[in-house]
Parts: sequence; C-alpha cells; structure tokens
Amino acid sequence: MAIIGFVGLGNMGNPMMRNLLKAGHRVKAFDVSMAAVEAARQSGAEGAATAADAARDVDAVVTMLPAGHHVRAVYTAENGLIAAARPGTLMIDCSTIDVESARAVSAAATAAGLEMVDAPVSGGVGGAAAGTLTFMVGGADAAFERAQAILQAMGKAVIHAGPAGNGQAAKICNNMILGVTMIATCEAFSLAAKLGLDAQKLFDISSKSSGQNWSMTSYCPVPGPVPTSPANRDYQAGFTAAMMLKDLKLAQQAAAASGAATPLGASAEALYAMFCNGGDADRDFSGIFKLLNGKA
Repeated sequence: MAIIGFVGLGNMGNPMMRNLLKAGHRVKAFDVSMAAVEAARQSGAEGAATAADAARDVDAVVTMLPAGHHVRAVYTAENGLIAAARPGTLMIDCSTIDVESARAVSAAATAAGLEMVDAPVSGGVGGAAAGTLTFMVGGADAAFERAQAILQAMGKAVIHAGPAGNGQAAKICNNMILGVTMIATCEAFSLAAKLGLDAQKLFDISSKSSGQNWSMTSYCPVPGPVPTSPANRDYQAGFTAAMMLKDLKLAQQAAAASGAATPLGASAEALYAMFCNGGDADRDFSGIFKLLNGKA
C-alpha cells in the first residue's frame, strides 16, 4: 500500500480520500479548512499542517482543487508541492481546470524529476462517496501505469486519454455534451407538456428511441420517470449548476483558443449563466428545466 498526500478535502475530495483509506493506503491530508482536516483525522488520515507537509516523504500526492489558478499556486509556489516532494513522487491532480494550466503544471513537475497526471472525474459527489467515479487521465504512459492502482481505489473506470492535459480536454468535452443534452432534454419535456403529452409517456418512448440520452434515462429533469433523479427532490444538487457553468466556460475558453466551432456549447453556457445569476447556482444543473419553463 502507498503513502499518499491528499490536498483539498471538499465535497469531492473528502469522500475520495476516505476511499483511499478503505483501500488500505496511508493518507496525509490537508485543506485550508481546519475542520476538514479534523474530519479527515476522524476518518483515519494523518493531518498535515500545510500542503507542502502533505507532499513530503510520500509515494504520491492527490489534489482536488477549485480552479486552475489554485492548482498552479499549490504546485508551483516556492513552498508548493513540487518543491516539497522528493524526486520520483507521483502527482495526481483530479481538479477540473483549463488545459493550459494542466500542461504547465505537468511540465514544471516533470522538470523537477516528478511524474504527473491530470485526472479529472465524472460521477459527482455520489460517485465520490460510492467509489464509482470515472477518471479521464492525461500524462505519460509510465505515470498513468503508476496512477492506475491509486485511482482504481476511488473509481470504477480509469481511462488514459493521452499526454498531459488530455484528461482535462476529455472532461470539458464530455461535460459540454452533458450540458447541451440536458437543455435539449428539458426543452423536449417542456414542449411535450404544452402539447398535452404526458412526461412518462415521452420518457417511455424516447428512452427507447433515437432521442435516448444519459440526461433523460439516468437523470431525467422532470419528476417521476427516474425516481432517483434530483427532479424528485426539488433539484437538490448532485452536480450544481455552478459547476456545470464552470465546465462550460472552460470548454468555451478551449474552443476560442483552438479555433473550434461550438455554437451549442456557447448557447448552453449563456443559459446556465442566466440560471446561476438568477439565484440558482447551488441548485442541481437539471433544475434548468425550471428556467426554461419560467419558474426559476
């Protein structure tokens, strides 16, 4: 079993860290919230006084941070993770950030004699707790091989997407699809209601026809057809609208930088910005159904 530093014990990081403990790894945990560090101690981890302390004398470091500038600062600061880690340490960043930052931090880690992968996740808080996350991993083959055993303790699927930054590329492309298809699914159910077509009937037909998609069959945005979906809990968040907006913004930044045409992605970003700015940032992203029906 490995000795692992874990930095970032938020809604995703804390259950991921607990799954590493369940798998038998020894974990040194840090967060800017001392309450989060204490909770990690209660789960069986060792508390670290700083992020750098979490990276000292470990086999690997896992980070789960909010944005690219946090990742750059935590890794590349004078007293950051790269400076603190011993040569050969494996760095695994599970944050969802911009591709440019992921590649810049990976290059800095490699120059310092470390191995690094970017490994953003899909599956939300529920997947983090259940250990069923999907990891999209960017990095060199050797680093990916080392990371697999650690990531498998936290997820059900670990997929190598290619060189550094490609994990982030896969994540933002995937979530752009999700954002667009959720809006399209909401629009279809809204139209069905106005045409007098029962939501369950549309679900029964479309879920077995060419309109079938994950947003409909696993996360249906109207109450009833999928009992486990947030629509049945007044859109209590599993994946917040704010997080969806963040990912759509990252996709649009990448599209602009690469010259890709993503008109539906741009429209989805605008709609989610409207939804969040209206006070629903903490609502589940499927709650955009309420905006499209004038009820947000």
